[in-house]
Amino acid sequence: MKVYTKSGDRGKTALIGGTRVPKNSPRVSAYGSVDEANAWLGSIISELDSQFVELKAQLTALQVLLFDVGTDLANPAKDASYIVTKKELTAVEKMIDQYSTQVTPIEKFILPGGHLVASHFHILRTVTRRAERETTELVTAGEPYNEQAYKVLNRLSDLFFVLARYINQQAGVSEPFYERAGKVFH
Repeated sequence: MKVYTKSGDRGKTALIGGTRVPKNSPRVSAYGSVDEANAWLGSIISELDSQFVELKAQLTALQVLLFDVGTDLANPAKDASYIVTKKELTAVEKMIDQYSTQVTPIEKFILPGGHLVASHFHILRTVTRRAERETTELVTAGEPYNEQAYKVLNRLSDLFFVLARYINQQAGVSEPFYERAGKVFH
């Protein structure tokens, strides 16, 4: 099988079900950003050393989840059978809770940075937020979408923020704070 199909040479791509849409459509942009997030997650997994065995396994499971989110976003059917359910949303929330207990409370905004892996989690967080914004275009346009996948994107960006903080603390790296604001979290 050849990797190239030439079917997209005129600026259109096929969604699940065969509908062809412009490659810059909101739906394609949304699942494209999810794909980008998944690539960043793969990079992060490859950067983690052996002390993070459990986290690496959890992140690999999140890669599957991101692929499922992308698949659901590529499905424009009004009566679609979606992959991502409340079960996956709950699992992400449990992971947020798990790692939130392992970081110190914050009072100020944090600048993206610190340890290289923490910095990459911040990039992943912003790419995930972009995917969420692009999915919002489907929501506001009244297009079919998986509400649970949309919620998962929102939670994943929160998780990636917490994991950036977790990595900095595990590495003993001080988090860079935004100093021009006072206490914003109480």
